[in-house]
Amino acid sequence: MNKTNIVFLILFLIIFTIIIVLFSNKKEEKYDNYDFRIYFFEAGKADAILISDNGKYMMIDTGEESLSNEIISYFKVNKITELEYLIITHFEKDHVGSAASIINNINVKNVLESNYIKESIYYNNYLSALEDKGITATKVIGNYEISLNDLKIVVNGTDTLFDKNESNNSSLIVSITKNNNKFLFMADAQNQRIKEFLSNNSEHYDFVKIPYHGNYLKRLDDLLESINSKYAVLTCSNNEGCESKTIDLLNKYNIKYYLTKNGSVNVLSDGNNIVIKQ
Repeated sequence: MNKTNIVFLILFLIIFTIIIVLFSNKKEEKYDNYDFRIYFFEAGKADAILISDNGKYMMIDTGEESLSNEIISYFKVNKITELEYLIITHFEKDHVGSAASIINNINVKNVLESNYIKESIYYNNYLSALEDKGITATKVIGNYEISLNDLKIVVNGTDTLFDKNESNNSSLIVSITKNNNKFLFMADAQNQRIKEFLSNNSEHYDFVKIPYHGNYLKRLDDLLESINSKYAVLTCSNNEGCESKTIDLLNKYNIKYYLTKNGSVNVLSDGNNIVIKQ
């Protein structure tokens, strides 16, 4: 190869490298204005959901106790030192398990919880952490409105005495509005709770966290038809949740879905558009 060809080859490689770098940077910058973000931890059949908007954070549920080190490590890496709200939808171990560790390790300003108590070592650890930090949790009954920057957040609780699955059916249901995008988090609501929720709801939601880890529920068809979602996340493991009948319903309503058993899920919104990465 002569000197001229070598020079041209070197120039070509330099130009090609510059183009790749510019393209990569542009691709990342494309989502810079998507300042509302939801991060679903890869937590197996458990809910651990971190929500952020312009540098402020809140969390819906905390996964099992075994997830606590991963959560705290994630906070440290991302320099998260404070939660505006910690919402405990109900007191099953796969939702409250890491709550004590979170409360003990970062500043939690407000805690909202289900009205129904389920005793366990995880619940007791949670109570001890609240006491140690001087935090009084708010039990939510009916609609409880909170805000995070410009987000409109409604936490819906119940005092109904359900005759089946009392703990799961007493789950707090959380809705979040970011400008023109609406998000719904159904926790572990089962048939009676879904029916109760739908009796007072007329909203459509772009995104839904499917209830009860994607285990099939008779009222799920009614829910999906009513809320008219485009996207969904199911928090499940390889062994539990994400039943085939649930997947069939999601396909029936042309809902694009993501399973946390395949890895953590990032949901991004600029208030008009939603991008989901896994």
